[in-house]
Amino acid sequence: MSSVQIRDVRKAFGPTEVIQGVSVDIADGEFVVLVGPSGCGKSTLLRMVAGLESITAGEIAIDGRVVNKLEPKERDIAMVFQNYALYPQMTVAQNLGFALELARLDKQTIQTKVATAAASLGLEPLLGRYPRQLSGGQRQRVAMGRAIVRDPKVFLFDEPLSNLDAKLRVQVRGEIKELQHRLKTTTIYVTHDQVEAMTMGDKIVVMNGGRVEQVGPPLELYDRPANTFVATFLGSPAMNLLAGRIEGEHSPQLSLPDGFAAAIGDGGLAFAGRDVIFGIRPEHVRVDQARGLPCIVSLVEPTGSETHIVAHAGQTEIIAVLRERVEIREGETIRLSLDARQAHFFETSSGDRL
Repeated sequence: MSSVQIRDVRKAFGPTEVIQGVSVDIADGEFVVLVGPSGCGKSTLLRMVAGLESITAGEIAIDGRVVNKLEPKERDIAMVFQNYALYPQMTVAQNLGFALELARLDKQTIQTKVATAAASLGLEPLLGRYPRQLSGGQRQRVAMGRAIVRDPKVFLFDEPLSNLDAKLRVQVRGEIKELQHRLKTTTIYVTHDQVEAMTMGDKIVVMNGGRVEQVGPPLELYDRPANTFVATFLGSPAMNLLAGRIEGEHSPQLSLPDGFAAAIGDGGLAFAGRDVIFGIRPEHVRVDQARGLPCIVSLVEPTGSETHIVAHAGQTEIIAVLRERVEIREGETIRLSLDARQAHFFETSSGDRL
């Protein structure tokens, strides 16, 4: 096992700085997920850790050794790519053992390591097949096995599930997490899928525009997002963000555009008289025909276990996730209550948490 330190790392392509002073500490055996929208710099950062991209400024250390100037093969890392990167002319067994052959290990050692990796991933029946004879999930397991046989200090995964269908993604996601728990190898995993990030990582690094927005355990980021970007990026459907003003010292209300006002209880007392962005997750919005905010339903999406409701109070959109099945139709007026005990308050100009 090895720790990884990323210290004020920057990357520029000409005048454009795509990584802007990123610092992250990754402990021995930790599973860290880099997550963010396309183009945020997460894959570039991973490639810099791997040595596939040069570093403009800053330092990357693996196991306490600065690796800025080391070639990829000297960093003792193993990378699993989005497109598997298997050799089509080689069998599964040959793909698994190829890196060990290049390292000039003896034949018996290679066979032992290949057999061990194949057993851990259920690949024994496939060792004689070629990549073209494998499904997407099987190819991904071979790519993982090729990384395992090297017994690296750090595993790097670059969006490894993006080419799989939804059902297979869930299956392989579990396999990767179980494998990492068993091997206890330090792992950095890149994805744009917030569900993968929430379910797999010991720690999440949320990136945006080449910067780190927030770092922490998944539920900490979900429950206490540092700003509106993190609040809306983690969670599906995204957190509702309602721009308004907190009014009333004893029974606070959130005054919204178009003359609408929502009761928010004592949760808003600290911000009375201020303009805020009021954040509430869809699962904390309830139908309350007696005291709720009147809204016109624009969309009803039953998913089986839940019902997703999109409604509008004037120009303000509110999404509710209801655990029960309800008889609500599009165009109907309903009243929605906002559970202020679960609310988040953000500054209007910066979007930072208040």
